[in-house]
Amino acid sequence: MANVNAKKKDDATGTLGEVRGYARKIWLAGIGAYARVGQEGSDYFKELVKAGEGVEKRGKKRVDKALGAANHQIEEATEQVSRVPGRVELQLDKIERAFDARVGRALNRLGIPSKHDVEALSIKLEQLHELLERVAHKP
Repeated sequence: MANVNAKKKDDATGTLGEVRGYARKIWLAGIGAYARVGQEGSDYFKELVKAGEGVEKRGKKRVDKALGAANHQIEEATEQVSRVPGRVELQLDKIERAFDARVGRALNRLGIPSKHDVEALSIKLEQLHELLERVAHKP
């Protein structure tokens, strides 16, 4: 039985040695990674900055292109909207003339004289008045 105990102690010492060896390798790998980052890290950082600048330039081009297209659409819409008041006024004038003509015809059918008729009658009345004045002052 003494052999069994000694063997277990050797197994424990061997396993402990393996763990220590593995822990040392992990420690050395960490130090190696740290050293490599120190050496290559600045170069890698510069590469990342260059890649970021490229992406930024492409993004700006896309944004500028989209912004240009949107501004063009806004200009076209503004131009179309600016024409609307003129069109509306023209249509309102047409409607007003048509309304006036229809109302004038309806009043004329009812025997009510139009503004033009009243003006013509006023002119004739003035002419008649002048004629009467001349006849009245004639000796």
